[in-house]
Amino acid sequence: MRLEPASEAEAATLVRALARDRTPTRIEGGATRQAVGRPIQTAATLSSRKLAGITLYEPAEMVVAARTGTPLAELEAALAAKGQMLPFEPPDHRVLLGSAGEPTVGGVVAGNLSGPRRLAAGACRDALIGLRFVDGRGELLRTGGRVMKNVTGLDLGKLLCGSWGTLAFLTEATFKVLPRPEAELTLLFEGLPDDRAVALLCAAMGTPFGPSGAAHLPAGVGAPRARTVLRLEGFAESIRYRADRLADRFAEHARAERIEGEASAALWRAIRDVEPLAEPHGRAVWRLSLPPKRGAEAAAAIRAERACNVLYDWSGGLVWLATDEDEDAGCAPIRAIARRFGGHALLLRGSRELRARIAPFHPVADRVRALEAEIAKTFDPFGLFDPGLRAAGT
Repeated sequence: MRLEPASEAEAATLVRALARDRTPTRIEGGATRQAVGRPIQTAATLSSRKLAGITLYEPAEMVVAARTGTPLAELEAALAAKGQMLPFEPPDHRVLLGSAGEPTVGGVVAGNLSGPRRLAAGACRDALIGLRFVDGRGELLRTGGRVMKNVTGLDLGKLLCGSWGTLAFLTEATFKVLPRPEAELTLLFEGLPDDRAVALLCAAMGTPFGPSGAAHLPAGVGAPRARTVLRLEGFAESIRYRADRLADRFAEHARAERIEGEASAALWRAIRDVEPLAEPHGRAVWRLSLPPKRGAEAAAAIRAERACNVLYDWSGGLVWLATDEDEDAGCAPIRAIARRFGGHALLLRGSRELRARIAPFHPVADRVRALEAEIAKTFDPFGLFDPGLRAAGT
């Protein structure tokens, strides 16, 4: 049974009917990330496809609101027409996941999806200032506001952002936005080993020169030689000055090549979307969140256990691993090493069989699991939304 409400009132009515019949329901936006999480079986699909359109845009206030079924490209085009952008650079994982569909506003919020600019401008949840949603009882609720000065009280949006559709059916999101930079330039250092590259990136982020992207692609990941890249954005004259200072500061590591215009933009889109690890498509892809300075050390420990390709973003704080799917795709050592270095690991891409065998989302401590269960009971008391997506029996 497929349900596509065209209004919030209709969505609330449908959810009340689902709650009455205790119908397990899949939440769907643009269907680009349906292969994330444990495989689940539901009797209904509740789609936000018809809940589309920008409902508020105040360029002077730098605030935009859109229904959750709005294609992300449509929202970004409207912002670009006014010289603005979403601060957190949301990724498009269709190439990585081999999926079709169209990324939507709701999908970005549900996954708290954030690209390379996150380390400078914050994550999706940091830009989210208001959210409207239907809970598991069929009640239409809202949290936050539509202008920054109205955002007071308990901000439930931060809780729902990143819940992957397991707590509520999102209907509208409001974001603060930023001006689009006039220009961008990438400094590229070739041939650095992972540990030196991550040290350079972390040091660069500690300078006053404000990189908005800091990534490392080891040899063989998108190019024969290792590439360590820093992105600078802003006014052209400022970028040139900052690039000169950074190139001088790290000249002992390697000579910095400069990439500008579309070549720079294309490189960062590929990093944002993890395209260098997309092929071969039969490999599992892990997403590790770690303290940035420990990213290379953690990756080296994992490589000592099993063969994998690696891509570093967020100065080493976000480590992507592509590895074979044999047995558990390295779940046990990868999770143990991530935990040892103060992080956690999410299986973002894997076959249906693999995702059924292991827990794609990083297991949490018993006390955290108990808290999550209480939160889920509050938002979705009948367990309607995406049951079992994050963990078996939930």
